[in-house]
Amino acid sequence: MSDAPHLRLRGIGRSFGGVAALRDVDLDVARGTVHAVVGENGAGKSTLGKVISGVIAPDRGTIAVAGRRCAPRSPREALALGVATIAQEVALVPQRSVLDNVLLGVERRRGGIGGGAAARSRYEALVERVGLRIEPGLTVGALGLADQQKVELLRAFARDAELIVLDEPTAALEEADRAELVEVVRRLARAGTTFVFVSHFLEEVLAVADAVSVMRDGRLVRTASAAGETQAGLIEAMLGRPLESAMPPRTRPRRDAAAVLSVERLARPPLLRDATVHVRAGEIVGCAGLAGSGRSELARAIFGADRATAGTIRVGGTLLRARRPGDAMRAGVAMVPERRKEEGLLMGRSIVENVSLPRLGAFSRCGVLARRRERADAAAAIAALDVRAASPDAPVATLSGGNQQKVLFARWLCCEPRVLIADEPTRGVDVGAKRAIYDLIARLAADGMGVLLISSELEEIAGLADRVYVMRAGRTVAELTGGDVGEAAIGRAMFAGETRR
Repeated sequence: MSDAPHLRLRGIGRSFGGVAALRDVDLDVARGTVHAVVGENGAGKSTLGKVISGVIAPDRGTIAVAGRRCAPRSPREALALGVATIAQEVALVPQRSVLDNVLLGVERRRGGIGGGAAARSRYEALVERVGLRIEPGLTVGALGLADQQKVELLRAFARDAELIVLDEPTAALEEADRAELVEVVRRLARAGTTFVFVSHFLEEVLAVADAVSVMRDGRLVRTASAAGETQAGLIEAMLGRPLESAMPPRTRPRRDAAAVLSVERLARPPLLRDATVHVRAGEIVGCAGLAGSGRSELARAIFGADRATAGTIRVGGTLLRARRPGDAMRAGVAMVPERRKEEGLLMGRSIVENVSLPRLGAFSRCGVLARRRERADAAAAIAALDVRAASPDAPVATLSGGNQQKVLFARWLCCEPRVLIADEPTRGVDVGAKRAIYDLIARLAADGMGVLLISSELEEIAGLADRVYVMRAGRTVAELTGGDVGEAAIGRAMFAGETRR
């Protein structure tokens, strides 16, 4: 392995609307290594990845790839230098085959590679070289996310990429798929590929990386060998202070607290078949299960996003027939959805507009919107949740993932619901933002709100929930209480279906 860095950045700076996202960043990445970049949401790590891959140009500073100064102004120019990027949200053509997606564009760069047998032969040679086997005739849209990311890796290698930027590659993957991708990256690095690995999963960072750089407030604050780092040390460097505990202290609900949500035998086949859940005032109830177990389908049915075909829902003892989300909202049910960009936020609209969306009627008179009242009401919720942005009028799309999630919570604080359904509330956010969201959920429960917490992270469920329901194949198969609310017991119930009531 050469001592000369594969990638060298010096004095990189980049601002957006007067807000500095990167401040004088210096970085060396050795060839054939996995170099992780970690930091809180908004620290600048994704912006740094976009600068490396030509998605955005820096305002100042220099870039050198393989010892040559360069200034890529687009992903195409970066690819000509052997640099590719794979984002959290895959960029494939879902209607086309694996083969088509992998070789799309390669024929133009190389004067044509032919079709049919010639394309298949080139694909097979690529698979043999890289070691990632996916049936070439499969339609990409029918693949799981983990396999789609493998297709993106194959496509990068088909374009002769030698340095690949992975931006939060495992954020939406299940645990088994995360472990598989980490092993793939480790193996490809041993074969000579260089990776810049941007992630907020510190455990996997320490498992896969050779070196780790920590970013905070747009600055690179330290780089060290991964072998000498710990999760606690990385968290302290990311936050600039020690993080005493991952979970907030809890005030447990009263045993005689009234039920605010009662769901009996709710069904919407094929994914939701027989779900029963009860949540009391001031209680955090967890809902755990594997992918496809029906967790999110349960949330959507309660909130009226999908109409249940059987079963009953009661809010505060009153029957709820939720044909649409508006019905649930009027009954006092709020929901933070699993996919905030697709289902929760208007990405091109301002923070104020997103926060006030469910309550526009409260700010309107004779069809005229009282903008000053709307802004004041939203500003109070934004301040209460410490949403960090250049202005309340900034588009939500310009915020970090953690701040986008806080905007969703701010929206419902204004409505004072009786029940909050939080579906994967910390997905795609860093450790500091996670703790802020945990604190908020605990505070809402302490104020008497009932919370249904859906999460694929067992540590999150075990650390916050008073009781836990476990789902499998669209059914609630276990209810865990008291001392049984732990990661091991939840895991056993998820896989074995044991029942404790």
